[in-house]
Parts: sequence; C-alpha cells; structure tokens
Amino acid sequence: MAVKSFQGVRENESKKKVSTLFVKDIMTKNLVVFSPEDSIFEVMRKFIRHKISGGPVVDKRGAIIGIISEADLMKEISDSRYFNMPILDKTVRHFMNKNVQTIQSSFSIFEAASLFHKTSRRRFPVVENSNLVGQISRKDIVKAVINMKSQTWRS
Repeated sequence: MAVKSFQGVRENESKKKVSTLFVKDIMTKNLVVFSPEDSIFEVMRKFIRHKISGGPVVDKRGAIIGIISEADLMKEISDSRYFNMPILDKTVRHFMNKNVQTIQSSFSIFEAASLFHKTSRRRFPVVENSNLVGQISRKDIVKAVINMKSQTWRS
C-alpha cells in the first residue's frame, strides 16, 4: 500500500525584500525652533517645557542659521557668575553655534549612524533642497535599529 502525503502543495517561499530606512522615515518633524532674537531665559524655559536639550535657530524666512543647545549655555552660565554678569537678558544670537552641520533626508540610517560616529553631535537638522524639514538624533537611530528586529543589515 502506498503512503499518501497529507501535505498540500508548498508555496514558493520568496525572500522578503527589505526596504532601506531613510532619515526622512524616522526624523522628528515637529520641531521646537528658536529665533536669533529669543532671550536666553525663554530658550531655557522651552528646553524644560519641551524636555529637549537643543534645537535649530532659524531666520524670518525659516532658513537654518544656527543651533542652540544646553552645552552652548553652560560655559556662559559659569562665566556669568565669575564675572558677575547675568546672561538672561542676552539673546540666542550671542550663544548659538553658527557652524551648522546638516544631514540630507535621503541618507540611510546607516549613513546617519556613520556621521554620528564621526562627530560628537547628538542631533542633526535634516534638510531637503536646503530647507529645514526635521531633526534626527542618535536616539532616533537606536529606536529604528531596535524596530528592525530580524531584518537584514543590507542598505
């Protein structure tokens, strides 16, 4: 007597194509932005209120002209006590970092990780066609990698 198989016809198991994650897929789009005319006191309040440690400085047209962070303020806070000169009446223009390094929204998360590794930056403004469209942080990259789970690491 012949042995009968109760298994059905097997489907062709094609490998799923892994799509590359790009900076634009994981970046923060709703940013807290600062003006060069904002007071340092207001910047500190926004840092606390929004639980952030920095953000882009934009001009009236919305073009990025700098970055302001807690690190930029620490030296000034320390020096202000030493020289007995309060800084709270000064503006962002005095403290912001004008050397802005940006990242393209079309970069893969692996290219972004490489850029973070090569620099000491904690965040990068994201641009498309020279326009500010978001911001990406180291934490965004880590979250994306965790969510990739068992996908391949090919980019």
